[in-house]
Amino acid sequence: MGRTFLSDAFDFLDLLHTRVPHVSRFSKEPALSGAEGWVPRTSAKLFAVTKFLLLASSLIGLVGPLRGQDIPRPSVPDQIKAPANEDVILVAHATGFQIYTCELTGGTYGWKLKAPDAELRDSQGAIIGHHFAGPTWKHNDGSEVTGKAVAKVDSPQADSIPWLLVTGVLARGSSHSGNGAFARVATIQRINTHGGQPPPAADCNASKPNNEAKSAYTADYYFYAPAK
Repeated sequence: MGRTFLSDAFDFLDLLHTRVPHVSRFSKEPALSGAEGWVPRTSAKLFAVTKFLLLASSLIGLVGPLRGQDIPRPSVPDQIKAPANEDVILVAHATGFQIYTCELTGGTYGWKLKAPDAELRDSQGAIIGHHFAGPTWKHNDGSEVTGKAVAKVDSPQADSIPWLLVTGVLARGSSHSGNGAFARVATIQRINTHGGQPPPAADCNASKPNNEAKSAYTADYYFYAPAK
């Protein structure tokens, strides 16, 4: 395992401890025996206090992430901004497919979105849920939210599906506890999309009714809940 800043700092303090010059014979200060001579008692106390402070600051740094910190809102066009009274509670990266079917509508064949099918991952790459028809997002803890798109803007990537603002029509807690990551979700944003567009229109015609096609995509989903 690689060395940490804390271990390097401790080693440096120990080195200073052993390199403190011998106490002058004129000093009236009580002394402690060091590795290479005599070290003033107050110096030894100073080293001990410094080590304690370093350790304390390190532990505080570890506790902070465990408690969670405010997740910043993404920079998006006004049309798909979430309500001002809601906070981001979770961000998930989706990798999967947009599934389309070839359907006849008003005498014309065209591709229609059937459903998404994607894995949801956290910032460490671990799978935390699934995105599927509804559209619905289900967390591994059992909570889920089903939404409805209320606004969209074109993706900066010309060959990618739009960015969306989705209102949480129904949010449910996990069956065993009535809560969970998605239990309070009210709004969802789909941004940073890549891919996912339907096949060429020419590929959907009378010879291919009800054909399905999968289009690979990735996106980031931001989940919002009312501020506490």
